[in-house]
Amino acid sequence: MTGQFLNTREAASYLKVSASLLNKLRLTGGGPPYMKLGPKRVVYDVGDLNAWMCRKRFVSEFQL
Repeated sequence: MTGQFLNTREAASYLKVSASLLNKLRLTGGGPPYMKLGPKRVVYDVGDLNAWMCRKRFVSEFQL
């Protein structure tokens, strides 16, 4: 955890995805970890976003 937090719109921009996709991933699972700081306030730690992106990385077998 880095202690630097982004709201949904900022996190979506950071990840280069839409905010609606990030909302959908949060509701269906499979998205990056998040924290709820109230009934409508969701934040993402930048360290968690980076770790989530690294887990999504793969190398094509064709390239090996």
